[in-house]
Amino acid sequence: MTHSRGAIIVGASSGIGEALARRLAAEGYEIGLAARRTERMQAIGAELPTKSSVATMDVTDVDDARDGFFELAEAMTSVDLVVISAGAATVNRDLEWVPERRTIDVNVRGFTAIATAAMEFFEDDPEHASESDGHLVGISSMAAHVGNGDAPAYNASKAYVSTYLEGLRYRRTGRDVDVTITTIEPGFVDTKLSLGGFWECSPETAAEQIARAIRNERAHAYVTRRWRAIAWLVDLAPEWLLRRLF
Repeated sequence: MTHSRGAIIVGASSGIGEALARRLAAEGYEIGLAARRTERMQAIGAELPTKSSVATMDVTDVDDARDGFFELAEAMTSVDLVVISAGAATVNRDLEWVPERRTIDVNVRGFTAIATAAMEFFEDDPEHASESDGHLVGISSMAAHVGNGDAPAYNASKAYVSTYLEGLRYRRTGRDVDVTITTIEPGFVDTKLSLGGFWECSPETAAEQIARAIRNERAHAYVTRRWRAIAWLVDLAPEWLLRRLF
């Protein structure tokens, strides 16, 4: 009997999350859509070629978001894959507290709430995660590699996401349940969060490359792949040069 694959995408109502939902559905995944905009997700779900379920979720309300995640997972036939794509970004050179807090609430607290819920789900009920022990994907950013005076909380929060996922990979050592952990670091993608720039790709191109990384069970992938060279240069650049650039 052919196994029915299922994916939960948190942050599925627009941008990379929406494009990835459409891409994975085209590959045969049952899709669980989670975000704040219920009607938008219902419209997306109605257009998918596979079964879909919707959970209204604000990741800044971490307890409610975790409850909603588990309810969505239990409502689906199986959940092999969880993608955390929800994110917030604000240019905030004046360091106003409200936008900094919002970025931290979404990108750090909200991300961690869902990441730990996904790991709990995969580790406590691996049979429901089907033939594999599960796959967690976090959408970080190239911004994780360097600080930014215009958006300090955003870059710092993405460094947190990348490092947290790295920690989850290290945590697998010696455990009976082996959950695949993938970090995705996009450069510029044409979404509402993008500040614009060179090598900007469409959400559909990003989704295609992320889907490939999922199929190959990659630990880490840049989107698009040419951003690997930029990451290498940033990691090697002297601090005086980074201060002038960022």
